Amino acid sequence: MENKGKIVSINISEKKGGKKKPVNEVSINEYGIEGDGHSGNWHRQVSLLSYDSIKDINSKGIDARPGDFAENITTSGMDLKRLQIGDILTVGEEDMVMLEVTQIGKECPKPCSIYYLMGSCIMPQEGVFCRVLQPGKIKVGNKIIHAL
Repeated sequence: MENKGKIVSINISEKKGGKKKPVNEVSINEYGIEGDGHSGNWHRQVSLLSYDSIKDINSKGIDARPGDFAENITTSGMDLKRLQIGDILTVGEEDMVMLEVTQIGKECPKPCSIYYLMGSCIMPQEGVFCRVLQPGKIKVGNKIIHAL
């Protein structure tokens, strides 16, 4: 069964550790999203979170929006929980970006600023982190496909 979806929000921030602001489109280079604090020569250049996860936490009384958990790409229709380290994602149509899943979830040694602002954080369990294999441009509404 094919695992695909679309981008419902692209979110960036110059600094790490806080909410990100939605934008309509971005350029992705070999280090990640241009202008985002998480870009660099490391394994967590681009992060993804499912919009369903945000809706689920909102059903528990939190008022969260895409970007509030510092994810770069908020997806819809794709089951991110099926992804494994080493899987490849393609994003976009014309100027296709290729990402490799490098980490599922993350360790938070202490509650981060998002936890204090939101009262909870779902990235440690549900965030997906990737490195860029093929740069390009992406925009809201683009398809995202679990290629391998």
